[in-house]
Amino acid sequence: MQYFQALKLGQKRVEQSREYLNKITEGKAMPALALRDNKTNVWEPVGEENLYAFVDETAGFVLTDTSGYILALVDKNGTSKSIAQGITKEQKEKFEAAFHSDDILEYKGKVILPV
Repeated sequence: MQYFQALKLGQKRVEQSREYLNKITEGKAMPALALRDNKTNVWEPVGEENLYAFVDETAGFVLTDTSGYILALVDKNGTSKSIAQGITKEQKEKFEAAFHSDDILEYKGKVILPV
């Protein structure tokens, strides 16, 4: 796929994920990655599927925010499409219930966050 085609499709998927995440986090969502990093010269948009993941320092990330978690909507490869920072333990439990009721599965692999 050509770069601009992949980017445009990826941006559309990022925006859809961000809209959903904004709905459940009351406007805290930020866009993340529109293209997958596949270490080749082939351009691929992020995947269409939405899975959720909570990231904390136990995942090897140094969080500049001390309130707990980063919530990410990711594709099947763990590429984050939208993120919300500063998620508390209480919010985490509330969001997990929302994901469950919306049939969104948890991603359990390594999450790729924007740098």
